[in-house]
Amino acid sequence: MNLQFILNSVLFGIGLAMDAFSVSLSNGLNEPAMPRSKSFLIAGTFALFQALMPMIGWFCVHTIEEAFHAVSRFIPWIAFILLLYIGGKMLLEGIRNRNTEHEETSLGTGSLAVQAIATSIDALSVGFTISHYGAALAAAESIIIGFVTFLICLAGVKIGKKAGTRLAGKASILGGIILIAIGVEILLKGIL
Repeated sequence: MNLQFILNSVLFGIGLAMDAFSVSLSNGLNEPAMPRSKSFLIAGTFALFQALMPMIGWFCVHTIEEAFHAVSRFIPWIAFILLLYIGGKMLLEGIRNRNTEHEETSLGTGSLAVQAIATSIDALSVGFTISHYGAALAAAESIIIGFVTFLICLAGVKIGKKAGTRLAGKASILGGIILIAIGVEILLKGIL
């Protein structure tokens, strides 16, 4: 493992973490009084999935490549549907409650897992690009990607919490719009 490998892995991590950063920002917007432990849980969950997906992709290339290629074209659609569902739910809650006193909605474990899967599913393709690596180098790259994602998502939650406090009741609407926009962006990237 050399410096160029580490730098490339960090850059991969930054690129892959942008969707997770946006969703983390949205989560912070939606829950400005979120405890620090939950911020770490959100960042850790996104990091875990961003680290696992390249390894799953690498494994698929080395074992079940043909079967994986058959379903890979549906990956952007899956991410889009998951983010549309969560974003739509947040948007509707925000619209329903916009004229009432702002009531924070807490992000549940199930919703967090769906967000993490939806934003990291494109990282499966990284497994194809690192398929020429041995298992140790592929794991090292995945760990670096996960670490970078963790730091970026932690920053996203923190920024979102600060902005969420200022936005009060509009945060849920904005968060929903962000999630839907990310879903559309993933779908368009996958189609085009």
